[in-house]
Formats: sequence, C-alpha cells, structure tokens
Amino acid sequence: MIDKLSWLSAYPEIILLGMGCVIALVDLGVKTPRRTATYLMTLLTLAVVAFLQASYAGSGMTLYGFGNMVVSDQMGNWLKFFATVAVMVTLVYGRPYAGDRDMLRGGEMFSLSIFSLLGMFVMISGNNFLVIYLGLELLTLSSYALVALRRDNGTATEAAMKYFVLGALASGFLLYGMSMMYGATGSLDINAVFKAINSGQIRHQVLIFGLVFIVAGLAFKLGVVPFHMWIPDVYQGAPTAITLMIGGAPKLAAFAIMIRLLVEGMLPLAIDWQQMLLVLSVGSLIIGNLAAIAQTNLKRMLAFSTISQMGFVLLGMMSGVINGNINSAANAYSSSMFYVITYVLTTLASFGVILLLAREGFESEEISDFAGLNQRSPLYAAVMAVCLFSLAGIPPMVGFYAKLSVLQALIASGQAFHIGVAVFAVVMSLIGAFYYLRVIKVMYFDQPITATTVSAPLDVRVVLSINGALVLILGLVPGGLMVLCADAVVQMLGT
Repeated sequence: MIDKLSWLSAYPEIILLGMGCVIALVDLGVKTPRRTATYLMTLLTLAVVAFLQASYAGSGMTLYGFGNMVVSDQMGNWLKFFATVAVMVTLVYGRPYAGDRDMLRGGEMFSLSIFSLLGMFVMISGNNFLVIYLGLELLTLSSYALVALRRDNGTATEAAMKYFVLGALASGFLLYGMSMMYGATGSLDINAVFKAINSGQIRHQVLIFGLVFIVAGLAFKLGVVPFHMWIPDVYQGAPTAITLMIGGAPKLAAFAIMIRLLVEGMLPLAIDWQQMLLVLSVGSLIIGNLAAIAQTNLKRMLAFSTISQMGFVLLGMMSGVINGNINSAANAYSSSMFYVITYVLTTLASFGVILLLAREGFESEEISDFAGLNQRSPLYAAVMAVCLFSLAGIPPMVGFYAKLSVLQALIASGQAFHIGVAVFAVVMSLIGAFYYLRVIKVMYFDQPITATTVSAPLDVRVVLSINGALVLILGLVPGGLMVLCADAVVQMLGT
C-alpha cells in the first residue's frame, strides 16, 4: 500500500507523466503546422508544475516516499523549479526555429521535452541508486531522440549517433560503479550506503574502485575533461533549439545527482572524490578555455566554454570537506549550486539570440554571422553582450558573483593548495575572457554582412528581454538567490 506522503512527494512527476501522454495523444489531431494547441498545453503544464515546485520549496518540508526511494527536499524542489522554467524558456525560443525547419511536423518535440524534464525530476528526487539511474536513462533517451529530430539532416543524425554511443558508455560506467557500491555496502538506498561507509568496516579499496566509475559517469554527464568530447560535436551538430534543451536544464539535474551520490551517499569518502574532482576541474579549465580560442563556430565555442564553466562548478564541490571537517560544506556546495543556476540562466539567453538570428533562413552560428549586430538590432546585441560578459565573469553581471562565490569557498578553506587552485582559476578566466570579448567586438565594431533587421514573435522578444535583464539584475542584487541556495544546501546537509 502506497501511503499519502509517497503520492505527495511525487505529485509534480505524476502531473508531468500524465500530461506528457495526453499531449502526445492530443497532438495526433492537431493540423496546424506550428502545433499551437500542443505548444500552449505544454507551457500550461510546465507553468503548473513550476508553481507546485516553488510552493513545495517555499514550505521547506522534506518528504520521503515509496519506501525511501524518493526524496522531496528544499534543494531538489528549487532545482526542479529552475529546470522547469528553463525548459519553458527553451520551448518559447525554439518553437519558431523548429517550425521553420519542419521539426514540428510530428509534434514529438513537446512530448519528448516533457519526458526529458520528467527524467530530470526523477534524477533530482532519487534517494536510491536505481531510481537515479532510471531518471538518467529517461532523460538521455529523450535527448537522443530530440537531437535526431531533423531526420533529413545528416549533421544532426551524426550528432545523435555520437551522443548515443558515448552516452551508453557513460551510463555503463555509472551503473558499474553503483553495482560495486551495492556489492560493498549491501544496499541501494543512499542513506544506508552512507551509514555503511561511515561504519568503517568496508574495505577501502573496493569503495574506491566503485567511486572511480561513479565519478567517471558523473563527469560525462557534466561534460568535463577528459569525458568532454561529445559536448562540442553534439552542441554544433544538433539543431540549435535542441542544443539549448540539452545544454540548459540537464546541467541542474547533473549537479543534483552529484550532490545525492557524492555528498549524501559518500561524504566519508570526500578526501578521495575531492581529489578526483580537482583533476577533472583543472583539466576542464585548461582545455575548455584554450580550445575555445581556436573556434570560429559560436555554438562550438560555447560548448568549450561550457566545459570550463563546469570546471568551476567542480571547484566549489572540492572544498567542502577539509581534513575531515565539514564546517565549510554548506558554503562550498551552495556556491556550486548558485553557479550552476546562474550558468543555465545565462546559457538560455545566449542561445536565445542565436536562435533568433537563425530564423532568417540559415543557421546563424558562425561568429562572423554576428558582425554588426548592434547596427541591425541593438536590443539583441545588448542581451548577447550581457550574457558574454557574465560568462567571462566581468562585474556587475551575475557570472562575476558566481565565480567569486566559488573562489571565496576555496580561499575560505585556508588551505594553501586551495588558494593556489583559486589563483589558477582566475588566470584561466582571464584567458577565457578573450574569446567572449572577441564576439562582442564583432557585434559592435565590425561591418554588418546584411542590412536586414532581426524580427521575432512577441513572446520570444518579451522572454528574451526578461532573461537578459535577469542576468544583469541578479548581478546587481545576488543576495536573494545566494541565500536561497545556502538555505537549501543547509537543509539537505541537515537531513
């Protein structure tokens, strides 16, 4: 018998599952090429789910359901709220682009988007190794189908095949690591795994063997070095609307399973996994920033930028436990959470501008396609400039405070080694500023290739303006979001 708390903890997931099936059925009878009915139903569903998640998060309650396999806590509910909003914004930006390229012919884009979001929800809520893995597979299988949505496009099909093959390999890594942990601890429940590891009665070598595979699987999902090569190929090859779908909200889910597995399940092994994250983050900062300089394709440049940005997220994760002391854990993990939320916000706006320009009938994804954008459309050039300044970490954009909070968490540990890593990260950010500023120079100082102005539907213009403004406003007043992240992480650590 499933109790009331179990249903309560999974209401948003149940709504998503039900409406995903309803939308797929309703779409069979929709004749309009832009799929207006299913588009509006999808947005309405996501708005209701986002409201539910915000109210759950605001209540501050922690619910366990389905035999402790699912947890609904403040951190998870806020991450699910931001993921839902990110998918809504992605669909608003991507619908005109998808319609122009015959990607709405079957209407699968909306139902697959809902199922991929459901996968993220299950990942974020998972309190059991198998539940997390099921959510991960639901997300990745939906993503493979979305990348291949342009059936007649060879580049998109190639990107989907690369994503599928490498994704299957990474899922195997993660599943193998989980099976090793199950063999060592005798449980799939994250809380039980924590207690078993903390007892100190399990051979350390077996735990480390499983941990290496789990970290490798997580590294692929985040797209950090050396598990990064799918990122530039898939970002460039996928239709731009789908690039945003896999480059935005799923980062929040990947961060959540990193917290669930490494912090809630394996905190006693922190000294080991923090060293692994250090190697991954340093490699990501070096390769992500240096490789991005050589790119002429903007989507590919932003892909390498993503690799370096995820390196920063890992920097926050590696300073939580110092010499067995977890006093700085809340500060460290909340800085990573703040970073990943603001990164997704900035990514949405930057790809939104790329999608806008692509609607003129060609894929506007080369840096040279942005030449003179300020003379053609000052608003969109300003939004793009704000996003690029934020990604580069230039004040007063929100990206500056995200980087500052991670660096502050590193320095607050008081370890000379961590301070050295923080200095290294600043140097890498300075190198990274070059390729962001190059795009701004092209937009503002180069002569435009075409004199046509950029037009967009009203809903896209409104959402893009709000999105760009938030990147600036949250940079000027970051306190509210920082407190939200800190409270959520403190509550997670307390349970």
